[in-house]
Amino acid sequence: MEFVREQGKAYRSGACGVKYLVRGPKIDWGVILFAPGDELGRHLHKAVEETFYFVEGAGGRFIVNGIEYPITVGAAFRIEPGEVHNIINDTQVPLKAVFIKSSYNPTDKVDV
Repeated sequence: MEFVREQGKAYRSGACGVKYLVRGPKIDWGVILFAPGDELGRHLHKAVEETFYFVEGAGGRFIVNGIEYPITVGAAFRIEPGEVHNIINDTQVPLKAVFIKSSYNPTDKVDV
């Protein structure tokens, strides 16, 4: 059993960005906070499936293989391996999502 609290973990980039709550041995998961104007960056995973569930914010865009989807609180996106994806917070308020990556493979990401 593993127990963590989000408040006990730090965002990778200081005030925002990725905050891993669990890293391996079978999954990665955590939260990601996008400040206004931030974006995730276009990338894909060779073998890892990734899911995002949006819990805070007022818009933004989720782009998968060149197709844009509006982001709303409560929206969930499951990304298959090989799908190029990006998240853009083009709003004036922070945007927060929970993410889950399975299976655990920290070297699987490919920036495109």
